[in-house]
Amino acid sequence: MAQSGSELRRTLGVGDAVVIGLGSMVGAGIFAALGPAARAAGSGLLLGLAVAAVVAYCNAMSSARLAALYPASGGTYVYGRERLGAFWGYLAGWSFIVGKTASCAAMALTVGAYVWPEQAHAVAVGAVVALTAVNYGGVHKSARLTRVIVSVVLAVLASVVVVCLGSDASDAGRLDVGVSGGAGGVLQAAGLLFFAFAGYARIATLGEEVRDPARTIPRAIPTALGVALVVYAAVAVAVLSVLGPEGLGRASAPLADAVRTAGVPGLVPVVRVGAAVAALGSLLALILGVSRTTLAMARDGHLPGALAEVHPRFQVPHRAELAVGAVVAALAATVDVRGAIGFSSFGVLAYYAVANASAWTLSSAPAARLVPVVGLVGCVTLAFALPALSVVVGAAVLGVGVAAYGVRGWRRTA
Repeated sequence: MAQSGSELRRTLGVGDAVVIGLGSMVGAGIFAALGPAARAAGSGLLLGLAVAAVVAYCNAMSSARLAALYPASGGTYVYGRERLGAFWGYLAGWSFIVGKTASCAAMALTVGAYVWPEQAHAVAVGAVVALTAVNYGGVHKSARLTRVIVSVVLAVLASVVVVCLGSDASDAGRLDVGVSGGAGGVLQAAGLLFFAFAGYARIATLGEEVRDPARTIPRAIPTALGVALVVYAAVAVAVLSVLGPEGLGRASAPLADAVRTAGVPGLVPVVRVGAAVAALGSLLALILGVSRTTLAMARDGHLPGALAEVHPRFQVPHRAELAVGAVVAALAATVDVRGAIGFSSFGVLAYYAVANASAWTLSSAPAARLVPVVGLVGCVTLAFALPALSVVVGAAVLGVGVAAYGVRGWRRTA
């Protein structure tokens, strides 16, 4: 008998969960984030990547422990609520939905910019509509499409690495790990690069649709993160060896510029297609994750209850998916949000700060608390190391969410 009401079906195995996480991480971020990070850190770019990886690892381990214990849709929204209290869960959910909705629009516009720059907004809206329809048809269809996208993107990135490292333009001297951007620049670069690592949250937010979550999630999250880190490090080294930190910082399309400088201009169109496909993969997984957190918050009354409905045939939170798709399409049609990576990173770092604080409560053993403490301190540090405008806007949006929570609580007690 088909399930109905508000329950989701457990259909995803370890492989599916890893692919969905990779689809979120190995996306448009690697095509776009290296340039801004190089401008911030200069020759300290690789140090920034390492810092981002350490923080991401701590977040991943904390998320994996919590997701195995609380295998429900919503991710850190659920963990914060269960371990710290309703307010902290709400704050995590609010941070995630707002930050990732902006990321969805940014990824959609990235698709438009690479596919048809003159009609970027129209293409972006079409991409949102198409991928919302794919998600509506069921999470297994989303996982299959993500598997194809990840394969294409990894092939393109491998080509970039081989071409760059094998060219006469490659110079290992450009990889000198210094701190020409200062410690602040390295931390800012780490915060910007964290945007590209944050996709493993999709695995946790799909906890209610994963088979044997206590076994699957702790395996899938570190696996996806490890693969993404290896890919990012290889690409960063390859591109730096050709362009150097200054050239990389000036590049608007770093990977395309790198293969052109390496003497293979014929690969540029392939890189452009790869970037568009990567953005589609990120957008697909982002819509998937945001709709599941929306579902969880609607179940608890923080969002309209109608958004908690699960389709009786497709077993997806169809109203939440349609609502998220509509908001993202409206943003993609009217606003250029590609500059909102910093704002999105601020929201996601706040989200993971709550995850680490929640994981800290799982055990009183000092060894067990080390990873959550490092993750929490890292999240807060990177969040406030971001560009000033991103910090101000991010803090203001979180303040709006806190005010809304307070008003809701006041009405309940009035």
